[in-house]
Amino acid sequence: MTLQAELLKTLKDYPDFPKPGIIFKDICPLLADAALFKKVIQNFAENVRATGADKIVGIESRGFLFGVPLAQELGLPFVPARKKGKLPGKVVSQSYALEYGEDQIEMQAETLTAGSKFYVIDDVVATGGTAAAVGQLIQKQNATVAGYGFLIELSFLNSAPKLKNLSPKAQIHSILVL
Repeated sequence: MTLQAELLKTLKDYPDFPKPGIIFKDICPLLADAALFKKVIQNFAENVRATGADKIVGIESRGFLFGVPLAQELGLPFVPARKKGKLPGKVVSQSYALEYGEDQIEMQAETLTAGSKFYVIDDVVATGGTAAAVGQLIQKQNATVAGYGFLIELSFLNSAPKLKNLSPKAQIHSILVL
């Protein structure tokens, strides 16, 4: 059975959560399956190796669930990208549009060394707004986005072209494209 088939069998859908019309993809069953989770991390690791990334960035909060074990698997540093006001010390921030307003994503300035190659990871990419903001933040610090990795890509929302336009040389890897 392919990894994609195993994931489709394992992940659970919750219709109309958190609001009507949304089908929520619950990753908790994956997190409870150690063997399958290990396969997911190994899949991401193969992709990261191909990009030449030297740091892993996890997007708050579910990107942390994949980013930390991925960084451990590869022996690379993990860097959290968090919502405004959640990180101590000197931070750099990037604003991005939400459905109803604007938000900001921040990273600690000392983690964004010029010339570094970052791999940005999250569980689901929908419109790509948060991932794009992280990419912009990295690039503003004279660093590179080597790749983006997602467990699930909601392809009907066209996030991949947005991310490719922002970071033309970055690889975009989605294990499940729905």
